[in-house]
Amino acid sequence: MQKRKLGNSGLEVSAIGFGCMGMSWSYGPPKDKPEMIQLLHAAVERGVTFFDTAEVYGPLVNEELVGEGLAPFRGEVIIATKFGWEANPNDGGKWNALNSRPEHIKEVAEASLRRLRVDALDLFYQHRVDLNVPIEDVAGAVKDLIQEGKVKHFGLSEAAAKTIRRAHAVQPVTALQSEYSLFFRQPEQEIIPTLEELGIGFVPFSPLGKGFLTGKINAETKFDSTDFRNIIPRFTEENRKTNLALVDLLTKFGEQKKATPAQIALAWLLAKKPWIVPIPGTTKLDRLDENLGAINVELTPEDIEAIESASSGIKLEGARYPEFHQSLVNR
Repeated sequence: MQKRKLGNSGLEVSAIGFGCMGMSWSYGPPKDKPEMIQLLHAAVERGVTFFDTAEVYGPLVNEELVGEGLAPFRGEVIIATKFGWEANPNDGGKWNALNSRPEHIKEVAEASLRRLRVDALDLFYQHRVDLNVPIEDVAGAVKDLIQEGKVKHFGLSEAAAKTIRRAHAVQPVTALQSEYSLFFRQPEQEIIPTLEELGIGFVPFSPLGKGFLTGKINAETKFDSTDFRNIIPRFTEENRKTNLALVDLLTKFGEQKKATPAQIALAWLLAKKPWIVPIPGTTKLDRLDENLGAINVELTPEDIEAIESASSGIKLEGARYPEFHQSLVNR
């Protein structure tokens, strides 16, 4: 497995990481725990050293799963987790309230350390920017945790360029985790130039467009009632029908390279910048192997230009989030 460094931080991880959210949350019912632990072990055996979770996934149970699953590999793997959400008593206890107050950040860190069974959190992201708490206070709280030895690296998620700059001035930001793929290229406008200037790594989540770029989803696909994609505008039946043009394009490029559409989508990300580390998630071993196979797909600058030129002519339909979630990004 190739390794990459996240910006100037020196934090070295596998070139492709593993997003663990779907094992417990968001993409249908929680999966069988022993099976998921086996899958985590299989990922490590294949050279994956970078795993992503969050307090809110489950909530709480995904961190517990990752903590148990990766316990035999302490010191060999990097585990990223996140803070910034809490249960909302005004909405039946759903975890849809933001809270990045410094005292809360420190409480979350202690709880995440216990669930992950580690002595220090390798990478601690603010999950969404909380406009009620100055970002300088957030960065300062994580800086305190770093000085105490409880956190090693600070990250942000879905933050705007100006927010990244303000946070970075207080505590250097190791990585930004935001959505980025051929299905959503907006970060190229302001975010990627800012990260390059500041020496911050980029960890794209949903690098396969929440599964759409795998080619396994079409207009007729039915999602489980608990699947988050049911409420995403980009995933309505009509929009899926239109957006399949992008999958068809990747399939054609894949045929030239003897690769799947998913592998082309991941190889494209890897070719964009040497400090980009995508974190596709899966609950299946064959899909894990397919994702990791993207490492061996070589795209030349001419290939990249051809993919981008062809895809830019495809108008994708539908917002990437429902209104509430959309309001929490790029802040």
